[in-house]
Amino acid sequence: MALAIFDLDHTLLSGDSDHAWGQFLVDRGLVDPEVHKLRNDHFYEQYKAGTLDIHEYLEFAMRPLTEYEPDKMHAEREVFLDERIETLISQRSRDLLRKHEEQGDTLLIITATNGFVTYPIAARLGVAHIIAPHPEVIEGRYTGKTVGVPSFHEGKVTRLKEWMETHKHNLEGSYFYSDSHNDLPLLRLVDHPVAVDPDPTLRAEAEKAGWPIISLVDPE
Repeated sequence: MALAIFDLDHTLLSGDSDHAWGQFLVDRGLVDPEVHKLRNDHFYEQYKAGTLDIHEYLEFAMRPLTEYEPDKMHAEREVFLDERIETLISQRSRDLLRKHEEQGDTLLIITATNGFVTYPIAARLGVAHIIAPHPEVIEGRYTGKTVGVPSFHEGKVTRLKEWMETHKHNLEGSYFYSDSHNDLPLLRLVDHPVAVDPDPTLRAEAEKAGWPIISLVDPE
C-alpha cells in the first residue's frame, strides 16, 4: 500500500480551517474581537508569505482553549464544523480521497493546524490517520501548549518520518497533495508530488519540476 498524503487547508478544504476557527471565536464572542482578529489576520498573512513563527502562532491559537471548560469548547467546535467547515469540503476532494482508498492506498493528512481543530475534520473526511500539532491536556484541561515538533515546513518531514517508523510505512509510490510553498520540503521527498490550486511560488516550482497541477475546487 502506498501512502497518499494530503495537506488540509486550501488543499482538501477550499479555505483555511485555522483562520476560520479564529474568526469563529471572534464571531461567537469567545475572544476579544479586535485584538484576536488583528492577530489572527496577521499570522495568516505571515503564513502565506512564508515568514510564520509556528511556535508563536500555536501559542496564540491554543490560548482560548485554556479559558473555558473543555466541554464548552467541544460544543463550540461542533457548531464550527457544521457551519464553517462542511461548506469548504468539495466533491472533488471527496472523490480524490475515495480514489486513493479504492486503490488500497493509506490515507494520511498532515497539517500545521492544531489537532483540536483538525482531528474531527479528518474524521468527517473519512481519513483515519492525521499528523497535526497535538494539544496538551493535563488533568482534563487544555494547557495551551502542543506536544512534539510542530508539523510545519521541515517539521512535516520530521513528523512524517516518526509516523512511518511507528506505522511501518515507507515512501515507495507515495503521493503528497498541497497548495503551499511551505510544503516544498515534503513535496520534494515523495514519489508523486501534486500541486493543488497552488500559491504562486509553488506553481512556479511545480511548473519547473514538471509536477502535476490540479484543482479540487468544484466547478460552479
